[in-house]
Amino acid sequence: MRTVFPPATRAAGGRIALGVMLLCAPLPALAVQPGEVLKDPALEHRAREISEGLRCLVCQNQSIDDSDAPLAKDLRLLVRDRLEKGDSNQGVRDYIVARYGEFVLLRPVFAAHTLLLWLTPALAVLLGLFGLWRLARRRAPAPERRLSPAEEAEVAALLGRE
Repeated sequence: MRTVFPPATRAAGGRIALGVMLLCAPLPALAVQPGEVLKDPALEHRAREISEGLRCLVCQNQSIDDSDAPLAKDLRLLVRDRLEKGDSNQGVRDYIVARYGEFVLLRPVFAAHTLLLWLTPALAVLLGLFGLWRLARRRAPAPERRLSPAEEAEVAALLGRE
């Protein structure tokens, strides 16, 4: 037996389901405090662009914009301070990297000393494909072999079917 709900009940159920899904959706923390925001919207936009590419050294897999750690706050303030002093975006990044090392970058630079880091995924895929190819070759069925006429005669003699 099928239960039929009135249209108003179905609509309410849909709204509730949508509300629950929106509440469960992962949203970024955006830890930037109102006191940190620059008055100039253009500078603030540049600060956000730079902050998205800088790693929180405490959380390690979050940008400094997403982290509530005190060090991340210090880095956000440092970025904004450097921008207010007139540094370019690259100048701010270079200053932060010189002070904290390349680990602070969420997207590492492509250079000789990071070549292994950049090539490891491609090498892992190639190694996996090579392993699959070897496995496929090993499991290939052996070609069917027929007995030669001399061998067939010998088998027939052994079985007594001459």
